[in-house]
Amino acid sequence: MATKVSDYVFRRLSEWGVDRIYGYPGDGINGLLGALNRIARDGRFIELVQARHEEMAAFMACGHAKFTGKLGVCMATSGPGAIHLLNGLYDAKMDHAPVLAIVGQAARTAIGGDYQQEVDLQTLFKDVAHEYVHTAMSPEQVRHLIDRAARIALSERTPTCIIIPKDLQEVDYVSPPHAHDTVHTSVGYVAPQVVPPDVELDRAAAILDAGEKVAILVGAGAAGAAAEVVELAQATGGGIAKALLGRAVVSDDQPFVTGSIGLLGTKPSWDMMMGCDTLIVVGSSFPYSEFLPKEGQARGIQIDIDARLVGMRYPMELNLVGDARSTLRALLPRIRKKPHGAWRKAIEQGVRDWWKVTEERAHIPAKPVNPQLLFWELSSRLPDGCIVTSDSGSAANWWARDLKLRPGMKASISGSLATMGCGVPYAIAAKFTHPDRVAIALVGDGAMQMNGLAELLTVKRYWKQWSDPRLVILVLDNRDLNQVTWEMRAMEGDPRYAASQDLPDVNYAAFADLLGLKGIRVERPSEVAAAWDIALSSDRPVVIDAVVDPDVPPLPPHITLEQSKAFLLSMLETKGAERTGVIRQAIEHMFPSIASKT
Repeated sequence: MATKVSDYVFRRLSEWGVDRIYGYPGDGINGLLGALNRIARDGRFIELVQARHEEMAAFMACGHAKFTGKLGVCMATSGPGAIHLLNGLYDAKMDHAPVLAIVGQAARTAIGGDYQQEVDLQTLFKDVAHEYVHTAMSPEQVRHLIDRAARIALSERTPTCIIIPKDLQEVDYVSPPHAHDTVHTSVGYVAPQVVPPDVELDRAAAILDAGEKVAILVGAGAAGAAAEVVELAQATGGGIAKALLGRAVVSDDQPFVTGSIGLLGTKPSWDMMMGCDTLIVVGSSFPYSEFLPKEGQARGIQIDIDARLVGMRYPMELNLVGDARSTLRALLPRIRKKPHGAWRKAIEQGVRDWWKVTEERAHIPAKPVNPQLLFWELSSRLPDGCIVTSDSGSAANWWARDLKLRPGMKASISGSLATMGCGVPYAIAAKFTHPDRVAIALVGDGAMQMNGLAELLTVKRYWKQWSDPRLVILVLDNRDLNQVTWEMRAMEGDPRYAASQDLPDVNYAAFADLLGLKGIRVERPSEVAAAWDIALSSDRPVVIDAVVDPDVPPLPPHITLEQSKAFLLSMLETKGAERTGVIRQAIEHMFPSIASKT
C-alpha cells in the first residue's frame, strides 16, 4: 500500500526524535489525524496530547522545548485553529524555544478563491516563524520542508511552520526524483561547540583580572554551564544574579547567588549591579537597562551563542560569540584567581540579610493570607528535581524572589513576552516530558480564569498515565488582577479601577474536586504549611485555592522617586478600607523589622 503524505509527515518527524505533538482537531488536519492513528500500528507511535485550545497546545510545545531542549511540536487546523496558535508561538519566539507548528489549509484547488477558513497563513506566520514558514504544494516537497523546519527550529532556537493543504494530506507520498529542480535533504542536527578566538579570550581574562568588583548575570543561555558559572564566581570573587529565564541555572543555596534581577528582582542583585566595576553577562538578553550599571561605571563582557543579541543592553567592551559552557571552559584557565575580599563579603552579607527580610515579609499578617507565606512555606518543601512554573502577574514576583531552587530543579516563566496563561500548560508539558517528577504551577486567579480552569480538564484526562501523579497548582485567589493594579498605582499614579480589575469569585478547590482531582482551600495562615504537605504527598493532581490579600505590595528592589510620587497620588484618590489596607501593607513590607516591633 502506498504511503500517504500525512503518514510520511509523522514518519519523518519520528526520525527527528519527535514522540509527542500538542494540538486540537479540525477538518483542515483530518488527514494528519488519521495518519497519527495509522502510524501507531507501524511501531512509530507519536502521542497526540489534546489541549483544550490551540493556544494552550502552543504553550505546551514551548514548555516541552524549554524543559527538554528538544523540538516541541504543535498542530492545528486551518483558519481559526492556526490563528489561535499565535500567542504561544510568540512566547516560544521571544524566549528562544525550538517549536514546529504544523497547520492545515484549504485545499490547493480552493486557495485564492475566498474559501471557507481560507486565511493567508504565509502572511499570518511571516513574523512569528520568520526563519522558516512554507506551504507544501506537492508530495515531493514534504521531505525537505520537514527536515529544514526541524533543523532551523533547533539551530536558531525559534518557531518554524509548515502549512499542509488538506487535499495534499490525502495523496500518495512521492520521493523527490534524481532530477533538476528537486531538493534532497536528510535528518539530524547536533549543536556545535562554538568558542571565541584565543586572543579574545585573553582580552576577557585581562578585563576580569583587572576588576575588583565583579558581577555576573546569567540567563537561559547559561543552562548546562552551572558548574562553570560557579567556578567563574569563585575565581573572580564576584556574585551571580539571574534573569528570570535563568532562574534555575545556578542554585540559590550558594551564598554568593543574589537571586533574580529586574522589576521582580532582589535587593542584593540591585546592590551588586549598582556597585560593580566589571559586568559579565552569560546567555541573557535581560532588557531593563535601569537595573544594570550606569554607562561608564563598569567594564563589560558578554557571552552569547547568538551574535544578534550581544552588545544590546549595555555598552560592552568585549562581546564573545560562543556557547556558554565551551566559552567559559576555555576562559577559566586564563583567569587569575583572586582572594575573596570585601566585595564578596558584602555580597554574601546582602544575600543573608535578604533572606531574613524575605522571611519577615512572608510572615507579616494580612487579610486573610499573605501570598508570600505560600511561597516561603513551599520553598523548604520543594521536592528534589521538581519543575516549577509561574504565570505572569503578582505570582511571578514571589516565584522570582521567595523560592530557593536547588540543583537539578527546573523552572520557567514567559520571560520576554510575559503573557498570561502559560503557567498551567507549561506544567502540563512538564508532566509529559518528565512524568516521574513533581510539577508545580504558581498562578494568579486571573490566569487561572483565563485558561487554567479549562486545562484542568486536560489534567483530568491524562494524569493517570504519569508515573508520578503529583501536579500541584497554586491559585492566588484575591479577586483582583493584582500586578496590573499595583502597576497602575506605582507607575501611573491611578487608583484601582474596579471595572477592569475585579474578578469573579470562584472556588477553584471545589472545581478540582468536581473533576476528581483534589482541591484544598486555604483561608487562614495556619493552614498554609499543612496544605503543601497534603498536596505534595497526594496520589493525584491538586489545586490549592489560597485566599490571599490583594493589598500586599509586590515591591521592586529599588523604589524610585517617581514611583513613590505616583503611589502617593493613587492613595489620595483611594478611599476607605482599601487605602488603609494598602498603606499598612506597604509600610510593613518596606520596613518589616520596624513594623514587627510596633
